[in-house]
Amino acid sequence: MLVVMKAHATEEQVRAVCERIESLGYRPHAIPGAQRTAIGITGNKGAMEAGALEEMSGVQEVIIVSKPYKLVSRDVKEEDTVINLPGTDAAVGGRELGIVAGPCAIECREQAFAIAERVAKTGARFFRGGAYKPRTSPYAFQGMGEAGLKIMAEIRDRFGLRIVTEAIDNESLDLVAEYADVVQIGARNMQNFSLLKKAGKIRKPVLLKRGMSATLEEFLMAAEYILSEGNYEVILCERGVRTFADHTRNTLDLSIVPAVQKLSHLPILVDPSHGTGKRDKVLPLSRAAIAVGADGLIVEVHHDPDRALSDGMQSLFPDQFDELMAEIRQIAPVVHRTLQEPLRQPVVAKAGK
Repeated sequence: MLVVMKAHATEEQVRAVCERIESLGYRPHAIPGAQRTAIGITGNKGAMEAGALEEMSGVQEVIIVSKPYKLVSRDVKEEDTVINLPGTDAAVGGRELGIVAGPCAIECREQAFAIAERVAKTGARFFRGGAYKPRTSPYAFQGMGEAGLKIMAEIRDRFGLRIVTEAIDNESLDLVAEYADVVQIGARNMQNFSLLKKAGKIRKPVLLKRGMSATLEEFLMAAEYILSEGNYEVILCERGVRTFADHTRNTLDLSIVPAVQKLSHLPILVDPSHGTGKRDKVLPLSRAAIAVGADGLIVEVHHDPDRALSDGMQSLFPDQFDELMAEIRQIAPVVHRTLQEPLRQPVVAKAGK
């Protein structure tokens, strides 16, 4: 159920409705919009009597939401959600494209800084890197752990880039949230419901990757887990699904971008690196992702990919990433988007640890 408040409803009226919902044994989720506030209701097992709410001051109407996902739905919020990083000009959603770039894994300080310097010069505002790496083989490089997180914190301070990195389990989530600006939940954990619930309790944006065999509804329901715990800053990410195709690592499903945008207000990025698994396909699929309406990209970049400890075959050389950013600048205006200019000088940022 959804309570739509009047355009000029006061904070006191919104609070009174929320308190009334709580007194009925349910959970209110007040989500401000451009014109009015909507209050989503969760916790009801079946039909709920609307009469207890529709006559309250400030209430415009009470709507039954039939979809299994409620808080991620455009029924709750018609306009697009924009994730703004406090104290910065970095954002995901809205008119500006969010570009996330960096190595698959943090291998050492020198490697990370060399890549971050090139990323920052292009106008990207987000740096990605794995401190914890869930790998298919138990013998593969698993990441540097907290040492990798500390390196990324140095990168934020030196270059002004916001940090996106993955938490792989409940144990690593708290530590990752201390250092990261955006916490990533990977494809393998898209339906790790205990991790999703815990991510919903942190007050950091969460980047949720689509599972490798997840349907659209399953993807949105996974996001609903996070929002239902009170964290409304969720960024979705298409990273390819597993099919019978053998010419790519995965099959990048760009059709899910407009499908998500029709049903949900949440922003969605595309990961052409994991979506293809092959360097020569990353640039053309990146261009296609922007053209189809994605809110940005998450791309793997490595200064020496032939020696990378993880996913070198799908990582762009820095010069290729420069080329990609130049191409995006030409495509963006066609789809009514913008791309930020490079930072003129390093920014010392205090966000995070």
